[in-house]
Amino acid sequence: MNGTINKVILIGHLGDNVKMHYFDGGNSIGRFPLATNDSYISKQTGERIINTEWHNIVVRNKLAETFERYAKKGDKVYLEGRLKTRRWTDDSGRERYVTEIHVTEFTFLTPKSSQNAQPAEKQVEAKSKEEISNPETTSTATEEQDDLPF
Repeated sequence: MNGTINKVILIGHLGDNVKMHYFDGGNSIGRFPLATNDSYISKQTGERIINTEWHNIVVRNKLAETFERYAKKGDKVYLEGRLKTRRWTDDSGRERYVTEIHVTEFTFLTPKSSQNAQPAEKQVEAKSKEEISNPETTSTATEEQDDLPF
């Protein structure tokens, strides 16, 4: 293989809402933490241990605007991107480093409920009220059941 690969795939939950920064010329950048979990059962105690890893996520331009508009803290997402390390000198003169995942593709995994959809309990309740207010449908349903040969 002649080339190299820098690819990251993550499925996790947003640790915070997207923090947006806008630049001259219409460009934008969004940043947010992403939590991924790893769990196992301890051989000594038999209890489930969950380790959470936090990742620094960066989205740019249209991707950033999409995240700002549709994603919120706690949402589950699938991300593909590449690792990038930034280096800078802080105010006290120390060199600082941060490794980020720059997103190239994503999919929202948390389903968005439509405002018109009713929960199942309310749908059943609405159907019951309809049958009470319209007795003809109730009697037709029982007549059909009586016609069964067994």
